[in-house]
Amino acid sequence: MSFKYIAFEKTASNTQTKEIPERPEIDIIYKWRTEDVFSNDVEWEQNYSYLEKVINELNQFQGKLRDSPQILFNCLKTRDKIGAIFDKLSIYATLKSDEDTRNTKYQEYRDQISGLSVKINQKEAYIQPEILCISENKLQRFLKDFEELQVYIHYFTDLFRSKKHVLNEEGENLLALVGDMSQTLYKIFTMFNDADIKFPVVIDEKGYKVEISKGNFSVFMKSSDRRIRKNVFVGMYGTYQQWINTLSATLSGVIKKNIYYAKARKYENALKAALHVDNIPQAVYENVLNTINKNLTPLHRYISLRKKILKIDKVYPWDLYVPLVKEWKWEIPYEESVEIIQKALAPLGKEYLSIIKTGFTSRWLDVYENKGKRSGAYSTYAYGVPHPYMLLNYQNMLDDMFTVAHEMGHSMHSYFTTKNQPYIYSNYTIFVAEVASTLNEVLLMHYMMKTTKDKRKKLYLVNQYIDQIRGTLYIQTIFAEFEKYIHERQEEGKALTPDILNSITKELYLRYYGPDFAMDSLYGINWCRIPHFYYNFYVYQYVTGIAAATTLSQKIIQGNIKAQEAYLDFLKSGCSDYSINLLTKTGVDMTSPEPIKATTTLFSDLVNEMENLLDS
Repeated sequence: MSFKYIAFEKTASNTQTKEIPERPEIDIIYKWRTEDVFSNDVEWEQNYSYLEKVINELNQFQGKLRDSPQILFNCLKTRDKIGAIFDKLSIYATLKSDEDTRNTKYQEYRDQISGLSVKINQKEAYIQPEILCISENKLQRFLKDFEELQVYIHYFTDLFRSKKHVLNEEGENLLALVGDMSQTLYKIFTMFNDADIKFPVVIDEKGYKVEISKGNFSVFMKSSDRRIRKNVFVGMYGTYQQWINTLSATLSGVIKKNIYYAKARKYENALKAALHVDNIPQAVYENVLNTINKNLTPLHRYISLRKKILKIDKVYPWDLYVPLVKEWKWEIPYEESVEIIQKALAPLGKEYLSIIKTGFTSRWLDVYENKGKRSGAYSTYAYGVPHPYMLLNYQNMLDDMFTVAHEMGHSMHSYFTTKNQPYIYSNYTIFVAEVASTLNEVLLMHYMMKTTKDKRKKLYLVNQYIDQIRGTLYIQTIFAEFEKYIHERQEEGKALTPDILNSITKELYLRYYGPDFAMDSLYGINWCRIPHFYYNFYVYQYVTGIAAATTLSQKIIQGNIKAQEAYLDFLKSGCSDYSINLLTKTGVDMTSPEPIKATTTLFSDLVNEMENLLDS
C-alpha cells in the first residue's frame, strides 16, 4: 500500500562556523514536541506490537471481496486503520532518529518499521487484484446498496482507470520478479556518482589546495575569480568526460527499461506511461515545452545582462552562477524571520495565519543544529497526528528564512489535508506538492522586495529571485525536453551514443540561453551527471509547480478573495481528485500556456527591475 507518511526535503544553508551544541543544550522551545505522536518510547513499542497482530485481520477478507459491499468496506477500512498506525510509528521513529542520528535505539526503530512494511505489503497484496475482478456494474450496485462505501468512489475510479494496463496474474508476477533488477542501473549510477567518482585538486582564492567535490562545486561556481571558476569547471566535467561511455550506457539502459515497462503494460509510449500514474494529460507536458520555447527572450536578455555586468565577451558555463551582486552575510535571527514570514503570508487570510502562529508557538519545528542532528530541512506528517513537523538547521541567514517559509508551505498543505480528508485521500501527488511551498516563497519574496529600501539588498533579492526562476522554470524545461527526445529516439530504435547525447545537450543550451552564451565542449556532457534522468519524466513537475504557484500568488497578492478561498480549498483536498483537476478548481489550467507565460513575464519584469536598479 502507499502509506501517508511523507517528508518533503530542502537543503538548508549551513555557512557559519561555530561550536555545535549537544541536544540537551538547546532550549526546549526550539525543539519539536514528539509527545504529540506518542507520549514515550513505551507507547511506541506497544503500538508496534499491536500492529504486528492487527495486520493478520486482513486474512479474513481474502477471496471474499466480491461477495458483499460490507466485506469490501470492512477490508478497506482495516487497511486504512493499519496504514494510519504504521504512519504514526514511522514518523515517531524518524523524528527521534533525526534528533541525533548517533542514537542506535531509534535506528533500530526505523529498521523495525522497514521490516514491518514488507509484511504489510505482503498481507494486502491481494486487495487491488480482487477489486479489479469485480465487474464495474456489480461495483456500482455495491456503492448504491452500501452508502458507507461511497467514500472510496474516487479510489475505485482511479483503480479501474488503470485496469487495461494491469496484466494477468502470470504477467504481473513476471514483472514483479524483475522489479529489483530493473533498479540496478540507477543503483550503479548512484554508487558511481555519490561514492566512486573522484575529482582533482585545485588552488582556491587563498592559494590553498582543495579537492573538488559536488558539495563545493556550486560554491566555486559563485567565486568572483573567473580563473578559479573555469579551472573547477574543467576539473569536474573533465573527470566525467573520462567515464562518458559507461554513463551513456547506464542512461541508455534506463531509457530502455522505461520503454519495456510501457510496452509490457500496453501504453503507447514511455511518456504516456509515466504521466498515467497521476492521470496527467500529455498535453500538459507538451505545453511546458512549447510555451517555454516561445518565451525564451527574457532568458536571452538575462544572459546578455550577465555578459554586460561581468564585462566579458560571452557568458560561458562557468559564468552562469556567479552572483551579479556582491554577496555578503544578510543575517536574520529566527524570531525575526518568524515575524517577517507571518507578515508576508498575511494575504492568505486569518485562518491560515492563525494556524501558522500556532505552529511557531507549539513546537512544530526543530529549529537549531545540534551534534548528531540530521542535516538540511524537511516537512513531514502522518495521519492522526495533531500537526505536521519541520526539521530545520537554522543559521540566522536570509536563505534560512526562505527555507522556513518553504517548509511551512508543505506543512500547511499537510495540516489542511489531514484535517479535511479521510485516510484514503490524506496524501497529495508530487505534481501539486511544490505548489504550496513555492507559493509561500513567492509571497515572502514579494514582501521582502516591497519593504526593502536598501538598494544593495534589493538588488541581491532581485538577483536571487531571477536565478531561482531560471533554475526551476527554464533549466528544468531543458531537462524535460532532453528527456522526451532521448526516449523518442530510443523508441524509434536509434542508438543513444555519447556523441548524440552531447549534440542534443549542446543544441538545447544554445537555443535556450541565446546568442550571448558560449557553449564549451565539455558542457555538452552535462547530461551524464543529472540523477533526475533516472527518475522517469520527473522534472517537468518543477516547472508546473512554480508556474501554478506564481499564478496563484499574483491573484492572492492582488486581494482576489475568491482566489484565496480556492487556494485554501485546494490545500484541503489531498488526493480526493486528480491533481490536474484540483489546480483547475483554483483557476490554474496547466494545459493552458497562461500560467507558464505569467511566470516568464515575471522573469522579464525582474530583469527590467535589475537593469533599472543598476542604472539608478
